[in-house]
Amino acid sequence: MIPAAFEYHRPASVDEALQLLQRLPDAKLLAGGHSLLPMMKLRVVSPPHVIDLSRLQELRGIREESGQIIIGALTTHWEIESSRLMRDRLPLFAETAARIGDIQVRNAGTVGGNLVHADPAADYPATVLVLEAEMVARGAKGPRVIPAGEFFTGVLTSAVAPDEVLTEVRVPISPEGTGTAYLKFAHPASGFAVVGVAAWVRRRGGRFEEVRVSLTGVGPTAYRARGVEHALAGQAADEAAIAAASEHAADGVEANEDVFATATYRCHLARVFTKRALRTALERAGGD
Repeated sequence: MIPAAFEYHRPASVDEALQLLQRLPDAKLLAGGHSLLPMMKLRVVSPPHVIDLSRLQELRGIREESGQIIIGALTTHWEIESSRLMRDRLPLFAETAARIGDIQVRNAGTVGGNLVHADPAADYPATVLVLEAEMVARGAKGPRVIPAGEFFTGVLTSAVAPDEVLTEVRVPISPEGTGTAYLKFAHPASGFAVVGVAAWVRRRGGRFEEVRVSLTGVGPTAYRARGVEHALAGQAADEAAIAAASEHAADGVEANEDVFATATYRCHLARVFTKRALRTALERAGGD
């Protein structure tokens, strides 16, 4: 449980961090440390250089701007969970943050580190997908915007390049009358999502006007459940429609399998928790 020797760097700015990444291509970035440090202790990874971003205040904070909530990449889960702005304007994100790990993890873990690590069982991926967020990565050529739908590229792999730093997450504020929910079946030891479902619902005239559903924990990456969304489009906003549509929650997904949950069980949980999340989101939605 002791990591291999490495050289430690603490940049004073994002620009300095980018310079270090250019000079040290084998370096790893350290944010909250809840993903990288355990892997280093187990020697799953042994980077010769570690660049600690944790004191860069320019990567922290939550603000509202031009119809979006901007979240700095080093903002902790606890800061998101406890933010009045987040609870009022982006309740789904705050709800998701509150379901991550335990209080120790939420006090130190960061939204940026969580997203870039791209764990298949992490909670935020489902939420950023269903909210159609954008991630901003900054490299030597300047910033670039990565839509959530293009961000998670594989197991423990994101679209952020090795010489880039994720700087912020931009999330559109949902319109009035939107109901959201994040529910998960948590692993009893780790708290990670065996299956997690984020639902986003608007209704009008007793029917589903727009529905978004995303799942995490089921497959190699989080994904939008398009089959569920299409099945509910224009349908009556009732229990029967939700139950029928939820059967499509794992369509086309190569489900994960491990000693805790078989692929068949995960697919079953995907359908059950999709139904529950949609029901809860619908209850929270306004409209008629």
